[in-house]
Amino acid sequence: MKMKLFSLILLFALLAGCAAPTQAPSATEAPAATEAPAATEAPAVTEAPAATEAPAASTEPIKIGGTYNLTGAMASLDVPASKGSKLAVKEINAAGGVLGRQIDYILYDGKTDSATNGNIATQLVTSDKVVAIVGNTDSDSALAIGPIAQKAGIPYLTAGATSPKLPDQVGDFMFLAPFGDNVQAAAGAEFMWNKLSCKTSWLFWDKGAEYTTLLAKYWRERYEELGGKIVLEDTYTQGDTDFSAQITRLKAQNPMPDCLYVASLQASDAGAIAKQLRDAGITLPMVGGDGYDGPELVGVGGSGAENVYFTTHALISADKGTDKMKAFIKAYNAEYGNDPESAFAALGYDAIYLMADAIKRAGSTDPKAIRDALAATSGFEGVTGTVTYQPGIRVPQKSVTIIAIVNGQYTLGAEVTPEKVPAP
Repeated sequence: MKMKLFSLILLFALLAGCAAPTQAPSATEAPAATEAPAATEAPAVTEAPAATEAPAASTEPIKIGGTYNLTGAMASLDVPASKGSKLAVKEINAAGGVLGRQIDYILYDGKTDSATNGNIATQLVTSDKVVAIVGNTDSDSALAIGPIAQKAGIPYLTAGATSPKLPDQVGDFMFLAPFGDNVQAAAGAEFMWNKLSCKTSWLFWDKGAEYTTLLAKYWRERYEELGGKIVLEDTYTQGDTDFSAQITRLKAQNPMPDCLYVASLQASDAGAIAKQLRDAGITLPMVGGDGYDGPELVGVGGSGAENVYFTTHALISADKGTDKMKAFIKAYNAEYGNDPESAFAALGYDAIYLMADAIKRAGSTDPKAIRDALAATSGFEGVTGTVTYQPGIRVPQKSVTIIAIVNGQYTLGAEVTPEKVPAP
């Protein structure tokens, strides 16, 4: 009996011990336990990592993409521009950087190839994670890079591409550091009409580039509006070396035009054309755009470059330049062992400082905030002039420098602010 009683007591004890675990799931399913992650998502908790990580994030470099054609046909303009950009980055970093952070300028060679430039843009926005892009001096490269930067929401500032159509073609993240081609074309036309008394002209342009196509179009519009007459128009393609057929047609004109307007993408082309014109006995004034701006104009043209004028962004002169220009030339020479090769070196320099200024005013590396600050730029003083963007217009208002070749030297011909500019 005792044994039976003991067995019953033991059985009840075991049943009681097993009953407690069967109620445990109600505890794990309790709102407090299962909803505990909600507490970790509360603002104070989820924002804590940002607060604790802020010091580390603030010391990380600010990544800015660099896109220049360091090889290929555009290297004569892009190499000086890239050197100017790198110099600006070095100076800014030496002075403490931007927002207390250093700039990491990630530079790639576009090789004067649209597909390569497009691949570079993709690399910069997807892998390098840049917050902005600065580079290039031609519109064709800008059209390869711009749409990719636009889609990614990354501000893109071209250092030297001058097509005023670019911002509207690409979108609201696209900006120009230089004036537009419609501005320099109008300045060239007004200079020819007012200063050189050119009532008639020959128009000769490179039909293979966006830049020269637009430059010729805008120049024609303004020149004819002034009352000028184009007596003969002819074209060539970059890479041509023999212009005798076009020069023969020009010499057949009777009377000859007062002046020659030649839209060339490369200073070497302009020099070759000038030399062949002079060799043919044609010494008329020859005028063109900023594609002439390089040592190759005189290097190839020799004495044929005399009586040649071109519109550009600044006169690179340690004697006649502004204080900013003199300081830039001194710094460039100290860094590279020679004076700036062209105004494009100064444009590349200005473009980095302009972007850094926008980041500083934005107080952030958020690309949209940088874009908004860049669009609000007013009175930025650069080596190549003052930059202001009017509301909704991402091409700056700047005056135009006209260079005259005299005794093989690049001299100041005029500073022109056009009275009227053709619409983009």
